[in-house]
Amino acid sequence: MDTVDLLLHPVRLRIVHTMTGGRTLTTAQLCDLLPDVSKATVYRHVGLLADAGILEVESEQRVRGAVERRYRLNRARSMIDADTAASISLDDHRRGFAVAMAALLAEFNAYLDRGHADPTADLVGYRQHALWLSRDELTEMIGEMRSVIVSRMGNAPSPERTRHLISPILFPAEERPPGATGSQD
Repeated sequence: MDTVDLLLHPVRLRIVHTMTGGRTLTTAQLCDLLPDVSKATVYRHVGLLADAGILEVESEQRVRGAVERRYRLNRARSMIDADTAASISLDDHRRGFAVAMAALLAEFNAYLDRGHADPTADLVGYRQHALWLSRDELTEMIGEMRSVIVSRMGNAPSPERTRHLISPILFPAEERPPGATGSQD
């Protein structure tokens, strides 16, 4: 199974999200962090991700006769690069978007179901904004957003940090007018 097929699954995508930030976790710990997913499902998908090299075994130890493995994310293997994204079909883009939305909905429901969710205090946001942008303005905005997000992606877990998901979604909501070019002056 290639990386695209592996990552285009809501449970596997959630496992990858959970492992970010340099975390090393056992499958049992992943099960605790994904309580809405059955243990058998988590174990099966961890196995697939490990077999593909997306998760790497950091260490192993014997626990009550079984081998317990601590996994870490192989960041280089866990991303779909620009060349691959450019070559996948429109149906794969549809499937990828649906998987991303399914994973996001599952994560949001898990947050609300924890019993102590406070969207206001937690600064939860899910707004949509329609923007009119030239190609140059769009490119500039994407660069600014990427800079802000990437500058924080290296943050490691710590007692004062909470893992947050941010899901920038960007697509043209209307067709370009006939005769319009990529850049408007």
